[in-house]
Amino acid sequence: MNKLFLPVLFLLGMLNFQSSAQIEVSNLKSEHLQNPIGIDETHPRFTWQLESEKPGSFQKAFQLAVGTEETEVASGKGNIWESGTVHSSVIPGVYNGPELQPFTRYFWSVRIQDEAGNWTDWSPVAFFETGMMEMANWKGKWITDTHDYDVKPAPYFRKEFNAGKKIASARAYIAVAGLYELSINGQRIGDHRLDPTYTRFDRRNLCVTYDVTENLQQGENAIGVLLGNGWYNHQSTAVWFFDQAPWRARPKFCMDLRITYSDGSVETISTGQDWQTAFSPVIFNSIYTAEHYDARLEQPGWDKPGFKAEGWKNATNTGAPSQNIVAQALHPIRNVTEIPAVEMKKQGENKWLFDFGRNMAGVTHMKVSGPEGTTIRLKHVERLDSAGRADMSNIDVHYRPTDDSDPFQTDIFILSGKGEDEFMPRFNYKGFQYVEVTSDQPLELTKENLTAYFMHSGVPPVGKIHSSNNTLNKIWEAANASYLSNLFGFPTDCPQREKNGWTGDAHIAIETGLYNYDGITVYEKWLDDHRDEQQPNGVLPAIIPTSGWGYHWANGPDWTSTIAIIPWNIYLFYGDSRILEQNYDNIKRYVDYIDENYPSGITDWGLGDWVPVKSVTPKEFTSSAYYYVDAVILSKAAKILGKQSDSEKYKALAEKIKTAVNEKYLDRETGMYGSGLQTELSVALHWGLVPDELREKVAENLAKRVEADNKHIDVGLLGTKTILNALSENGYPELAWEVASQETFPSWGWWIVNGATTFYENWPLDASRDISMNHIMFGEINAWYYKALGGIFPDEKEPGFKNVMLKPNFVPGLEHFEASHDGPYGTIVSSWKKQRREVEYTIEIPANSTATLVLNEGKIQESGKPIDKNELIEIAERKDGKVVLKLKSGKYSFSIN
Repeated sequence: MNKLFLPVLFLLGMLNFQSSAQIEVSNLKSEHLQNPIGIDETHPRFTWQLESEKPGSFQKAFQLAVGTEETEVASGKGNIWESGTVHSSVIPGVYNGPELQPFTRYFWSVRIQDEAGNWTDWSPVAFFETGMMEMANWKGKWITDTHDYDVKPAPYFRKEFNAGKKIASARAYIAVAGLYELSINGQRIGDHRLDPTYTRFDRRNLCVTYDVTENLQQGENAIGVLLGNGWYNHQSTAVWFFDQAPWRARPKFCMDLRITYSDGSVETISTGQDWQTAFSPVIFNSIYTAEHYDARLEQPGWDKPGFKAEGWKNATNTGAPSQNIVAQALHPIRNVTEIPAVEMKKQGENKWLFDFGRNMAGVTHMKVSGPEGTTIRLKHVERLDSAGRADMSNIDVHYRPTDDSDPFQTDIFILSGKGEDEFMPRFNYKGFQYVEVTSDQPLELTKENLTAYFMHSGVPPVGKIHSSNNTLNKIWEAANASYLSNLFGFPTDCPQREKNGWTGDAHIAIETGLYNYDGITVYEKWLDDHRDEQQPNGVLPAIIPTSGWGYHWANGPDWTSTIAIIPWNIYLFYGDSRILEQNYDNIKRYVDYIDENYPSGITDWGLGDWVPVKSVTPKEFTSSAYYYVDAVILSKAAKILGKQSDSEKYKALAEKIKTAVNEKYLDRETGMYGSGLQTELSVALHWGLVPDELREKVAENLAKRVEADNKHIDVGLLGTKTILNALSENGYPELAWEVASQETFPSWGWWIVNGATTFYENWPLDASRDISMNHIMFGEINAWYYKALGGIFPDEKEPGFKNVMLKPNFVPGLEHFEASHDGPYGTIVSSWKKQRREVEYTIEIPANSTATLVLNEGKIQESGKPIDKNELIEIAERKDGKVVLKLKSGKYSFSIN
């Protein structure tokens, strides 16, 4: 070889090495979770992100390796499956190898080819672990302690066993009808609360898996399980009749503890009649009201080896609640934030009021010493009356107690007299800011005796907003607090008086949820609940899950369009079509039902624009609009899934509905819908009912109506979704901001300046009904901040923020605004600040993404240079006073005059 050629080869090799080293692959997840165990998905999805300082970096192709040997997978060798080169820049990748085996840990790694054709190193190794995979692999029996579901005390269960050899690994698989806490050798396992999450128990039960290798020991071991009622055995009585649920029974569970020894042998400790059971100190528990605990009944060591189980009896075998146990694969409920009391006031000889400074969902934890038998009541409320006393009249309206033994949101704690006693409810949560503590005997209390825990599904935060307007910042925080307060394995309406999975509240708040939190796992689970609850004819109930209530009232397309709207938004935000695949037939059955029963294209089936400020929009108009939305989504989903004939069929149906609505409600001469109310005009604009040639006229009518309403909202629930979006998306962003930033009644700011830390259920502070103080249903404004002010939108053509749509509005009266969102490909930042007559606009687009930026025409520079001098920017269009720019990944600093 020519010696002069060797340095050239060396240099080329170094260039190739440097190029590939500029990109790192990180944030590996399977099934949208980091290293999940116990899953039963047969074709797991894999996601990852690229990290690169080089602008314009993207993925041309990828390779996946899956195997059971970690060291081999680290070098790209998968003894189970190798994907080969997949020429795609899109995630997720999907496992398509041999059938996965149960009880197996699979390691996986990925490498990508960059835009220059260079391959990265193989990523750090991640793993997923399969669980049961199918029902036939369960060994345990379902057990309980009695068949009498009126028995109040919660049962303990225990099992001792000998692990005779050295333990290599161990997994606990537990499925429960009701709720549970699991312990091994005296130590509680995991930090989940209210597990398993609520399902339709007679159709689907969830299994939770724990790695308990470190909790076991060679020799004697003991397993302890405490069961709670949850929604399975609802002993409290309220208007939704959960106490009459068709599945109702005494809590029961099935468990397999699968131990793999170092010699490769496997032993499974399973539930059966050889387990022992007795009552616990939890003498009453209700997910709806509260929990009662008698510390005198504690049995120290009950879940440890060698405990003398005197008076305990054998467990009872019982029937399975359903024949369908599946893995719980979601971010679990946790005690997420510890909140100390900000103030304690003594209000009587044996009465104290604790103030935690903010409204929340959760529980309180008490530590206190007192005489044996002292009975303490902890009454949790959201507000105080005019005398400063605890007032629960706004939240106990749907409770129908049969006696005084189960006071609403009031825990009862009986002291042992043996030093300091502790109590925190295990199987309940509440909505509250204040706790009134009363005792039947004198006690010495300080504000340190009681601590609160904000509980919710532990979804990771993925969005952040900050601005120069303090009320805006507080509205964003209050909306998030309400959203999380109503996320308990499914989205709820309020954490105190109902705790129901109201469908309308949830689809109105879906974008607020997804801009701020990584919620896909919770929503996928909730759509499983939808499929469980859907009747054969396609009808869904208004609350999901349900014991049967809600099929007769409050359902209809304005509420139960969750079946279409939520899968569609998950697809837009994650670029993952699986939720559309899973629910496609259900959306179709739902739309077909409406089509069959309302062949004109107009339907009045629904609840309407719930809790309006003053003007009432016809229910027929809003229900028909949502029917149109469902048909449009179904047509689009069919096209994505390759169902072309369905796509055309439902596109035609959507056009039929649109025509019918416009023929009945639209005055084409004036561009007015119905009576010209804010909800009527904004719903038509936002959901695409307005003919293109009339959009400008209808938007002008909306603007005039808002101005006539003194630039305040006059809408109900459905209108809050559309009013701000319709204005800002149709030429009136400044007016939308004026409405959004109001601090006088009625407005979101009105709540904030009057001390709200969460969103309310009604606009007036002194409303006579619908007055929960922790509702998310009016929460769309939070998502609107991201969209209208930050300008961040998913692109339907390249979903999952593969291409980011950026359409910011630099509105008068706001000096600075910043929004960030961690999408599937990485962090998106849209931040602007006004400097005299100039706007400084900063953007970050993650690697393997692009952006479409829409700005008003003017003098626009990037890093001090004209935009046409930047090779990362393409001027795609100039039209109607707008300039459309295509941006590659990277960081940009625009100055705009």
